[in-house]
Amino acid sequence: MSSIPENLKYTKDHEWVKLEGEIATVGITDFAQSELGDIVFVDITEDGEAEEGAVFGSVEAVKTVSDLYMPISGEVTEVNPLLENEPETINSDPYGKGWMVKIKVKSVEDINSLLTAEDYNSLVS
Repeated sequence: MSSIPENLKYTKDHEWVKLEGEIATVGITDFAQSELGDIVFVDITEDGEAEEGAVFGSVEAVKTVSDLYMPISGEVTEVNPLLENEPETINSDPYGKGWMVKIKVKSVEDINSLLTAEDYNSLVS
């Protein structure tokens, strides 16, 4: 069973969110990367304002492509530059160096609608 950090929030689409002040860091979970397999390309298409549930890019693995969904509304302020040349970082460190985007959230209360680690664990186990 993959680890599910307690300090993060999760979506049913397997994204994780770490909120620090009004900046949320977003990535995909260890479960998601293990289901996808070896990640070979990351395409982040969303720039600027992003609504919760909007597709903000995709992750391409050897056998499949998976859309990425914005877990919380806000403005994309940063895209992880490491992923352009080293997309496999998502496989090796999904909760650390493998983050995807940082967003300035519209409302920090929105994070309360996301899943806790316990809820997410129930979803994937």
